[in-house]
Amino acid sequence: MNKVKTSLIIMVLSLLVLSGCSLPGLGDGNSKDDVKITTTETSETKIMGYIEKYMIEHETKGKIKPTIIGNLGSSIIQHNALQRGDVNMSAVRYTGTELTSVLAAPPTKDTDKAMSESQRLFKKKFNQKYYNSFGFENTYAFMVTKEVADKYHLKKVSDLKKYKDELRLGMDTQWMNRQGDGYPAFQKDYGFKFDSARPMQIGLVYDALKNKKLDVAVGYSTDGRIAAYNLKVLKDDRKFFPPYDGSPLATEKLIKDHPEIDKALKKLEGTVTTKEMQKLNYEADGQGKEPAVIAKEFLEKHHFFDDKKEGSK
Repeated sequence: MNKVKTSLIIMVLSLLVLSGCSLPGLGDGNSKDDVKITTTETSETKIMGYIEKYMIEHETKGKIKPTIIGNLGSSIIQHNALQRGDVNMSAVRYTGTELTSVLAAPPTKDTDKAMSESQRLFKKKFNQKYYNSFGFENTYAFMVTKEVADKYHLKKVSDLKKYKDELRLGMDTQWMNRQGDGYPAFQKDYGFKFDSARPMQIGLVYDALKNKKLDVAVGYSTDGRIAAYNLKVLKDDRKFFPPYDGSPLATEKLIKDHPEIDKALKKLEGTVTTKEMQKLNYEADGQGKEPAVIAKEFLEKHHFFDDKKEGSK
C-alpha cells in the first residue's frame, strides 16, 4: 500500500510539473539566497543532492542552506521546473539522456563530445551551466552472475549471441521498448535477440539474477547490488550504449549571484568513481541508510570539510 501511495504522489507531482503548474511550496527558486536542488526518486540523485547541499553550506559558511526537491520523475520534469524558476539546480543529469531529450541534439557515442555538446547547448539554449562529470557513469549494462560467466565463458556482450536460445534475459520494463538505446535497437546493432526476454520492474531484476530465475540482466552500472551480489558486468564491445556521465547543473544566474556555489560544485568534479557510487547506492538501497547520512559521511571521509581542501579546484 505504501508503494502504491508513493507512486501516486510521484505521478501527481509529475503531472503538475508537466502541465506548467508550479509545485506547491516552491515559489521562486531564483530568489538571491534561495537554492533549490532537484532530484529524482533514485537514491543516487538524492545522495548527490545532499553532497552538493552540504558542500554549498560549507563553502558559504552556512549563509546558504539549499533545499532538496525530491522525486521529480524525469529529466524533462526537472528541466521544466528549472525553466519556470521553481528551482535553480539539478543534483545529477546524464549526458546521454540530456542530449536526446532536453537538448534535442543528435546522439553520440563519443564521451568527450557528449559532454562538450551538453555544456555548449545548455549554455546557449537555456543559460544554464552543465558541469564536468562527478567521475561516474550510470549507463545500462548487461550483467551475469560469476557462476554463469564462468560456465559460458562470458566476458563481453557479443559472447551472449552463441547462447541466445538458452539464456534467460531480464530487463527494465522501460528499456524493453526504449527507442535509440533500448532492446529494439540492441537487436539491430548486435544482430541477435534472446528467445526468453522478460520485462520487469528494475528493482526485481537483480534479485531474480541472484536467485537464478534469470541468467542475464540489463541493469544500471552504478547499482550497489552489482558489488553486493558479486555480479559481472559484460563489456559493451560494440559500444552500443551512449555515455551517461553524471553531472550537476545550475542556472547561470545562481552562480553569478553566488560564485562560491560554482566553486563548491567544481570541487566535486572527478571525485566519485563508478565503484564508489555503487557502494554509496548500496548503503541506501541495500542497507537502508538515509541519503543525507551517506552524503555527510562521504564528504567527511574524503576530507572535503578540511581547510586544506579550500585550495583545490
